[in-house]
Amino acid sequence: MHVLSNLLLSFGPENLLCGKKAFINFDHRLLAAKMHLSLPRESTIIEILETVEPTADLIALCQSMAREGYTLALDDFTGESRFEPLTRIAGVIKVDMRLTSREQQERLLRTYRPRGVLMLAEKVETDAEFEWARRAGYDLFQGYFFARPAMVRAAQIPAGVLVCLQLQRELRHAELDFRRTELLIRGDLSLTYKLLRYANSALFQSGPSVQSISRALLHLGENNIRRWVSLATVSMLAADKPSELITLSLVRAHFCEQLAAMAEIGDPTEAYLMGMFSLLDALIGQPLAEALGSLDLGQTVTEALLGTAQDGEAFSQMYQLTLSYELGNWDKVDRICEHLGVEPAAVGNTYIESTVKAGQLQSIGI
Repeated sequence: MHVLSNLLLSFGPENLLCGKKAFINFDHRLLAAKMHLSLPRESTIIEILETVEPTADLIALCQSMAREGYTLALDDFTGESRFEPLTRIAGVIKVDMRLTSREQQERLLRTYRPRGVLMLAEKVETDAEFEWARRAGYDLFQGYFFARPAMVRAAQIPAGVLVCLQLQRELRHAELDFRRTELLIRGDLSLTYKLLRYANSALFQSGPSVQSISRALLHLGENNIRRWVSLATVSMLAADKPSELITLSLVRAHFCEQLAAMAEIGDPTEAYLMGMFSLLDALIGQPLAEALGSLDLGQTVTEALLGTAQDGEAFSQMYQLTLSYELGNWDKVDRICEHLGVEPAAVGNTYIESTVKAGQLQSIGI
């Protein structure tokens, strides 16, 4: 908890959370120790685990926390009467769609939503579940459905994305042909605007503003051009998708890039592309193998994303570390860290830094 509160203070909740609120699990020990006082009340939600016993002392403590301005959430709530006093304090109630029948959920929604409590459906795994939960009246949704594809047939790729894919292939060459790259960008007004906006952002601007494509390319340099092309491609593909898909793609891209540098694995630029396009199936609604066929990401990256790499292959291990960290599978995180020769604590800091970096890039509006 001290580590988490220090991270929030060091990076600033506005950078780390991108204007959203963090749900932080609290068991009885953390509640009794009043560890919530180390967290900013405006940007955190204290999530009371279902294992907490709702004693009179705990209820009084939660009432005090609410008076102090903290928002409380009840995790895995099923409607047990012993938790009823906490429902009158909580601002959010989380309902596990895997453990609660639809009849139970409808009853919970009818009971608590009219009281002004935000109802959150967790473990939403399919499109059908999401649609049902939305129609049923849930306010918030959580689950891996939002990073999974909804399959479609013959999805048409927008013209701007086709240019991005041409650029992606151009960038696979050992030496970047700046003239060829400029001509491809010049043919798309939207890409031209995005490039100039990117080059003139606070991330790169240290002198006079850049007003031409050629100057923007020279100003950025090859590595940053590669990053921009992948970012522009993903943002165009995700035009009609939840913004969190772009956020997660950016986080993974920077996380993998930094992991590659930390563990001295291959080319960090390729690791960046692996993270950036790891959600390509969700972005364009096609199986990942089919979606990757439109890109030339190289054998190492493609096999790592498809899970067809040889056991122990470094890029594959790095990608599995990324997924395991997101899932909170700490035993697997520790095993892979040992295999790659990196410290778990350093990996945690890198993920936080990647989250901040993703927020900065999204603020540019690429």
